[in-house]
This record gives sequence, structure tokens and C-alpha cells, in this order.
Amino acid sequence: MGERAQTVLVTGASSGFGLATARLLAGTGRHVFATMREPHGRNEAAATTLQQWADGEGAALEVLELELADPASIEGAVDNAIAIAGGLDVVVNNAGVGAVGYLEGFTAEKLAGLFEVNLIGVQRVNRAVLPHMREQGSGLLIHVSSNLGRFTVPFMGAYAATKHALEALAEVYRYELRPLGIDSVIVEPGGYATEIFDKIIGPDDESRLAAYTELDPIRDGMFEHTGALVQASDGPDPREVAQAVLDLVETPAAERPLRTVVGSVVTEGVHELNEVAITLQKAHLASFGLAPEFGSHRDGRS
Repeated sequence: MGERAQTVLVTGASSGFGLATARLLAGTGRHVFATMREPHGRNEAAATTLQQWADGEGAALEVLELELADPASIEGAVDNAIAIAGGLDVVVNNAGVGAVGYLEGFTAEKLAGLFEVNLIGVQRVNRAVLPHMREQGSGLLIHVSSNLGRFTVPFMGAYAATKHALEALAEVYRYELRPLGIDSVIVEPGGYATEIFDKIIGPDDESRLAAYTELDPIRDGMFEHTGALVQASDGPDPREVAQAVLDLVETPAAERPLRTVVGSVVTEGVHELNEVAITLQKAHLASFGLAPEFGSHRDGRS
């Protein structure tokens, strides 16, 4: 029996970065499991189109259902992927939801729902795949974060909070999993015109919003400015993020940067910020007597 192809599970593959990543990796001969919510419901058209593309290209790709808020759905998708392919080598934690609006207007319940998808869902996926990766002694977790996982701006605090938390989770996994032969890395895209903007979550307590009316023109101007940059004819292509994922997959484990910044829109200084953070993190690890055990912390730029 020949050696099996490298297997990859991608979450949020119905559109945007996830779709571009699933197609690119499948096109390189890898066995890809493109997961999404409701492939027989709201995302049926996207699932059908993607599967037809794969069949036409002769690519090894299957669409699987995966709902980040449903632990049974995650376990089922991971079990199915391993049963079909005989193993799982790479997980791309891409699925997420955006949020825009005055932070006070988000009730605790609304904010918890955002963390449920953007952070807790990732933890569920990682916990589902890690026993298998530990058993095989290898694996790669790729976490698609955001430039807003490294800095903040007004009106996007709820979203940025989830991405800051995701960065911490992914970085700690880096340290704890590296000695076990498993890598954890972070991709930090800048601004891109993807379908996530069609699924934006807003504040749910409108009674709190009246106090901020005088800021509305500033908010609207900020989004108009950023929107013009990402939607311009020469704006950034979401396939750049997919290429960054492929580059990480193809980089040897010992050489992968912890963070990779992607894009040219609102990414100014993020690479430099990461470099400073690396220096500080090394010092803190050393103060706990840990630094030598955890390998390279270098930053990347795509």
C-alpha cells in the first residue's frame, strides 16, 4: 500500500479564505476535507459548486458538515475525515464571524455567542483532532486570526477581543505541542473583501446606542475608507491568505514562523509589533526557565 496523501481539514470553507484555501490545497494533490455549516441547507449551493469543481479537477476533496457550536458535529466531521483518509495531518481553523458596532451595545450574551464561534469553536476542533495527532506524533494547527488580533480600533472591539484571545490560545498551543511533534501557527490577514462582511454581527441592545450618535460620522467614515481600499480594482486578493497557508504547510515544522502577516491593507507595523513581542516573550519564557525547550519564535510576512 502506497503512502497516503497529506490530509487537511479546513473549517469555514463555504466562502472567503476557507474556500480559497480548500481549493488551493486540493489542487496541490492533498486530500482536503472542506467543512462548513449546513451544506445541505443554507450553504448547499456553495457545497455543490465546490464538490463539482473538485470532481471536475480530479481533486481529492470532500465537503463535510461542521458546526462550531455543536461538539457532536465537530467530532463527527473529524471522525469521518480520519475514517475516509486514514489520518489527519493539518487543520486550518478558519471559520469565524465578524462583529461591528459600539462595544457597550453588545450584551454579555451576544458577546458570548461571538466567542462561542471565534474561540470556543476553535478549542473544540483542536481537542477533537489532537488525540489523533499525538498518536501519530505529528500535525499542524493553523489558526486564521486577523490584524485586529494584534491591535485595536474603535467600533470593532468585540471582534478584536475574540481574535486577541485566539492569538493567546494558538501561541500557548505552540509551546505545549511543539515537544510532542505538533506545530501551532497563526495567520494574520489584513483587510480583505470577503463574504464575512455579509455576515457581520452588530450590537443587540439598541437602548445603549443613542449616547454614541455623535460618533456615527466617524464610524461611517472609517468603514468607508477601509472599504474603498479593500474593494478597489487593485485591492488585496483573498487567495493571498490561501497561499500563505500553503506556504506554512510546505515549510518544515522546525522552520515555521509563529505568526505570518498577510496583505497590505491595515497591516502597517504588525510585523514589527510581532518582532518586539517575540523578544519580550523569549525573556518571559526564560524567566520561567522555559525558553530553550520551545524552539523558534520568529515572525513571518507573506
